[in-house]
Amino acid sequence: MSVLYKLETFEGPLDLLLHLIDKAEIDIHDISISEITIQYMEYLNAMKELELEVTSEFLVMAATLLAIKSKQLLPKPPVFDDEPEDWYDDGMDMRDELIQRLVEYRKFKAIAEQLRDREHDRSLLFSREPEDMTPFLKEVPVNPVEGLHISDLVNAFQKALRKAARRNFVATVHRDEISVKDRIQDIVELLKQYETVRFSKLIRENMDRHEIVVTFLAILELMKMKHIRCHQHGLFDDIVIHWRGESGQDGLSAFEENY
Repeated sequence: MSVLYKLETFEGPLDLLLHLIDKAEIDIHDISISEITIQYMEYLNAMKELELEVTSEFLVMAATLLAIKSKQLLPKPPVFDDEPEDWYDDGMDMRDELIQRLVEYRKFKAIAEQLRDREHDRSLLFSREPEDMTPFLKEVPVNPVEGLHISDLVNAFQKALRKAARRNFVATVHRDEISVKDRIQDIVELLKQYETVRFSKLIRENMDRHEIVVTFLAILELMKMKHIRCHQHGLFDDIVIHWRGESGQDGLSAFEENY
């Protein structure tokens, strides 16, 4: 007569013990070490018959069950004075320790199943990355005077009054004595003497802005009357002024009368 074995996959010896306890429908604290040991050894024998590899963890648990069973089956010997009284209680302590490990393993296994269920439920959902919804938010008007004290308003009012007082300041502009006509005469005298003069030589260190502008205007007028010729050797180089004098003194006299 052939026997058909249907073996389930267990993650370890504690998982196998829980399976046997649940199959017997008994409480963990009320398990019979003798019965659970027999069922456990039958499972290991079935694995050997099917030539399945039995790991060391299952063998260690089998040895532990056999040790607890043998302690419970042996009668309690008399206690002598020179022997410890609690040596026989090792079997009970090992049983309690095993039951405590089974209780903790069942808790972790239940938590793992809950997490596995959550993982399965979450795998059925497809989400997308959150988008920036800031542009769609309603704009809240900002109070321009939020956080200001009455003293800040007084200081701002006084500052505005001081600015208004400076706007009413009237400056008097004095006309400089130098004119374009006088500056033309100075440049002509200098060119008649040297024939070629650089523009930088016409600008003195103590000249103000008005005198520099008048000097430049005088050179433009002389160029217009074709008394001088100006050129530069390179970009941003000094302006070189050459005396031509083609129009003669009559052109200068007419300019002095009409200017």
